[in-house]
Amino acid sequence: MPAYDAFLLVSFGGPEGPDEVMPFLENVTRGRGIPRERLAGVAEHYYAVGGVSPINQQCRDLLAAIRADFGASGLSLPAYWGNRNWKPYLTDTVRTMAADGVRRAVAFVTSAYSSYSSCRQYLDDIERARAAAGPDAPRIDKIRRFYDHPGFIEPFAASTQAALAALPAGLRDQAHLVFTAHSIPVAMAEASGPGQSRGRYVAELTQAARLITERVGGDPHPWTLAYQSRSGPPAQPWLEPDVGDVLAELASTGTKAVVVVPVGFVSDHMEVRHDLDTEAARSAESLGLAFARAATPGSHPRFVAMITDLVRERLARPDTGPDPDPGDAGGPDQDCPAGCCRYATGASRA
Repeated sequence: MPAYDAFLLVSFGGPEGPDEVMPFLENVTRGRGIPRERLAGVAEHYYAVGGVSPINQQCRDLLAAIRADFGASGLSLPAYWGNRNWKPYLTDTVRTMAADGVRRAVAFVTSAYSSYSSCRQYLDDIERARAAAGPDAPRIDKIRRFYDHPGFIEPFAASTQAALAALPAGLRDQAHLVFTAHSIPVAMAEASGPGQSRGRYVAELTQAARLITERVGGDPHPWTLAYQSRSGPPAQPWLEPDVGDVLAELASTGTKAVVVVPVGFVSDHMEVRHDLDTEAARSAESLGLAFARAATPGSHPRFVAMITDLVRERLARPDTGPDPDPGDAGGPDQDCPAGCCRYATGASRA
């Protein structure tokens, strides 16, 4: 059995003050040729809320909940946290782990799906951090995708039910569910690695949306998968339809109420709060749609318990090394194979 001696939470990161906003955005977009004026426009979303992204505090809350659940469950792994794009940087965290004598860690990444930006990029970041930490760097094994795990689905179903209850009573039963995820380039969405089918990102999002809808209960609500937060050049095809276009189409065909469910996200960070709570909500109001937004799992007890379950699953598996194929997320825990989710022509984020 694997002899893990630490747990590592890996996330995206975000600024925690106005002075950090532009450096953070430059980190996120480095090498992508994003015009400075585009970054300045996005920066205004952060400045409007004091220059502080909620994501780091949400990671602190999640890490505290994980530590508490580990203790209650008899897991004695010390828990660390590192980010891809801002403090605490993953490289610094891995150096600390090495200095602390950690030899092998199990990592939970705050992204449930397959794609370059939601899977492979994190794996590459982990390997770069290990290389920077030197020969004493711990081995770090990433926990499998969890898009269809009940601990991910059930908190979304509960928050969708709560959002439906917030709508006017006469509109709840007919409300349309609009599931959203970060748009990515079509070429990235269709990329695959050894043993992987193409288009896993969309297929996994579709499966998660279906499972959430089934668990909401009552008469099935109609639902649509939409995308948000596109950041690429106009000439490059990205996943569609955009959530704004979906809202306009629903309003034009007689829909009176919508619940937006950010199924592509683990926590209520800036792209949820601005793109949905501000922009999508404003669009819905202008279209005459009653609007409510479901909360993401965050540090929901069921979600935290899922993380503990996934760590236990990893602890219990034979130490057979990397698997030739990642399998389905509903099956036994398996490593991503070498080359999974490769996207050769560029990088983006989900």
